[in-house]
Amino acid sequence: MGMTGTIPTGRVRSSMPMVGGMDGCAGGWVLVTAPAEGQCETVVQVVPNLHPVAAMVKSDELAAVGIDIPIGLSDTYPRACDVEARKKLGPRASSVFPAPIRAVLHAITYEEAAALSVAACGKSLPKQLFNILAKIAEVDSVISPELQNSVFEVHPEVSFWAMAGRPMAYYKRTPQGRDERLALLRKEFSDLDRGISSRPPKCSVDDVLDAYAAAWTARRRLAGTSVRLGGDVDTRGLRMEVIA
Repeated sequence: MGMTGTIPTGRVRSSMPMVGGMDGCAGGWVLVTAPAEGQCETVVQVVPNLHPVAAMVKSDELAAVGIDIPIGLSDTYPRACDVEARKKLGPRASSVFPAPIRAVLHAITYEEAAALSVAACGKSLPKQLFNILAKIAEVDSVISPELQNSVFEVHPEVSFWAMAGRPMAYYKRTPQGRDERLALLRKEFSDLDRGISSRPPKCSVDDVLDAYAAAWTARRRLAGTSVRLGGDVDTRGLRMEVIA
């Protein structure tokens, strides 16, 4: 069954590795945790930031975590993994916003971010991207090349592409698009509907679906069956890649 709440402390570890999937939401981050295999119980919760999840990875409570946020930032524009993701997605290509260049990471206003981006690489950045700049900066402050071996970037639409073997036919915010994604995830997580219906406050159904897709990719990463888009390294030694 699906569950909600906060990350438990001192719990007895399962003999089966646990994985996680994360997506940004109004309350911070939706975190879906699940056993690495099988139709087993999932937990849906909201965490305020990446720190508790990083602690769970370091204590071996989570073996792999996919997070829907850019990790590894270029000094030019765009990243190779974003270009490759857009090619894979075809009609859903617009769902991939090119990651910002590192120079804009701590800009306070959109105008400042746009000016910094133009000065550094000749191109501005979408306002939608600026709206998640604080979350990108938050993750960048916690992640390291070592931690990235277990906490890695995903893009939900690329995960759904891998799950279905094709791009999604409909935009995710349409009824058809939601049904299309629900049908795929129900095959992987038997308690998906309970996880959605009992989700915590300050996270939407779309946030939860994207977190489940990220958890599915984390299962694949742990099993060695995932695919990687991109993979070049930024100035911090972080890989600029999307895992699916």
